[in-house]
Amino acid sequence: MKPRLLMGLKVLYMALHFVVMVFPLYWIVITSLKPQKDIFSFPIRYWPERFTFENYTQIFKISKFHIYIGNSLLISVISALIVLAIAILSGYVMARFQFRGHKQIMMAFFSTQMLPGFIALAPLYLLMADLELINNRMSLVIAYTVMLIPFSTIMLRSFFQRIPSSLEEAAMIDGCSRLTALIRVIIPIMLPGIASTFIFAFVQNWNELFMAVMFIDDDALKTIPVAMNSFVMKFDVDWGAMSAGTVLSILPTIVLFAFAQRFIVEGLTQGAEKG
Repeated sequence: MKPRLLMGLKVLYMALHFVVMVFPLYWIVITSLKPQKDIFSFPIRYWPERFTFENYTQIFKISKFHIYIGNSLLISVISALIVLAIAILSGYVMARFQFRGHKQIMMAFFSTQMLPGFIALAPLYLLMADLELINNRMSLVIAYTVMLIPFSTIMLRSFFQRIPSSLEEAAMIDGCSRLTALIRVIIPIMLPGIASTFIFAFVQNWNELFMAVMFIDDDALKTIPVAMNSFVMKFDVDWGAMSAGTVLSILPTIVLFAFAQRFIVEGLTQGAEKG
């Protein structure tokens, strides 16, 4: 096959892949900007004749959407920070020390990723009920933290493994304790990996639905996914409001990825390298 033809096929494939990936997002944005009567108009309009923000104003009229966004931000950030603090310590221990049960613990961490999360819903609900945390944002913080610690530990362990242990050993010779060496020497080097882990935890928390539905029933405590689910009615779906809510719900993650893009790329590259 000629090089030019091969290059043309690659470009065509990438263009088709781009269209397939981007079109759903484009359609959601366009739908959110259409008047209600034009959403299901025929023939289908891929570019509306008139743009309107009535769907965006409508979601704040029919629901407490600003409260839902605040709840999701609060729960996602707090849980991600707790996960990060615990995973940094556990990842460091699993990377730097060999002890009895080390391999078994790592196998248990990997095994948790093979099980669907909804299996734990019933026992978690009973636990939260015993702790009187139903209809309490703390129930989601605890559940999300517990569910994300194993994989976050695995992620950070791979970053610690590629950093020479001689760095903290040199700091300890200069008078630092192991914890001080970790904080002052290792963590600054680990910023890309830490940023990647935080974003992973934040996005998982932000998009989680099943536990939020199970644990929270009070409208003032609901998160974004639960609020979006409420737009699906028994015999109808409010597509305009749902599209507008979807656009607003993905904005925080887009902003987060935009600001942390450099750290994410560095983190993924470092994590893929063998130490």
